[in-house]
Amino acid sequence: MEKEIILNELQFKAVRSSGPGGQNVNKVSSKVILSFSIENSSGLNEEEKERIKKKLSSKLTNEFTLILNSDEDRSQLKNKEIATKRFFEILEKALVKPKVRKATKTPKSAIEKRLKQKKSTSETKNSRRKPEF
Repeated sequence: MEKEIILNELQFKAVRSSGPGGQNVNKVSSKVILSFSIENSSGLNEEEKERIKKKLSSKLTNEFTLILNSDEDRSQLKNKEIATKRFFEILEKALVKPKVRKATKTPKSAIEKRLKQKKSTSETKNSRRKPEF
């Protein structure tokens, strides 16, 4: 993943924000919508693209575009920074390779302990039975 290339591929769009801000909300376009096309990105290799598509499938559009909104601040510039930061956090999280699970063998001591416990339980239950004549 090459951040500089990806940063140049990001598309930002400013729209009017909802929420608090009084008359300022009606005048200023402070909400930022970030969109990033995974298919057309040259900053990601094919393996990374596939991993991102798989992990972020619920957040992607049908054209494999990731869209993030930010309207936390009254400043358009701060919202742009927040959206970019959140975008890279999501991308890095999606690119983490899961550790390969190693199958381990059950220790002999655990097997012996289990069998010992079974035997003692069996003996306890046998002692509760009525004697056979």
